[in-house]
Amino acid sequence: MGVRDWLGWPLFRQLGAGDPYGRGAAAKSSTSEHLTPRTQTAQKVVKSVCPYCAVGCGQNVYVSDDKVTQVEGDPDSPVSRGRLCPKGAASLQLTTGSARMHQVLHRRPNSTEWETLDLDTAMDMIADRVIATRRQGWQWEQNGVRTRRTMGIASLGGATLDNEENYLIKKLFTALGAVQIENQARV
Repeated sequence: MGVRDWLGWPLFRQLGAGDPYGRGAAAKSSTSEHLTPRTQTAQKVVKSVCPYCAVGCGQNVYVSDDKVTQVEGDPDSPVSRGRLCPKGAASLQLTTGSARMHQVLHRRPNSTEWETLDLDTAMDMIADRVIATRRQGWQWEQNGVRTRRTMGIASLGGATLDNEENYLIKKLFTALGAVQIENQARV
């Protein structure tokens, strides 16, 4: 390794170029100088709230051709002041992740294969099953006490539900007569 090889190191480029903090030309390489930030190509920026917990951190969602290209913390947010936790920083994957399903999959009883269903058929199946389960498990009273509830339906929420969604879920399941309504917000 000769002196010329050493002079190509980033530290020497920083010091030699008068860029001691490595934020300018010294930080660029032949690969990185041709890259552009995903935020630069965005057509619009939409203000949003992180969906993962009840803190309500602000997000800037960068959109190009009606597709989300980047999610960053909103520096104007009084809650998070531009910062996001690891889950919030990874929320781009909620919309663009390769593992995200874009169709309804259904596995019939005793089957080992999944089949695709259209959304209307799946929603009708769910509604029919909720109505049937509610009727079968309905309790008007227990031990002489009026209960008006069903023990056949329960709800388990998760970390991607915000306060408003949890409020609506609680109202819906209470109206259905469900009493087991839980939330695990740390998952």
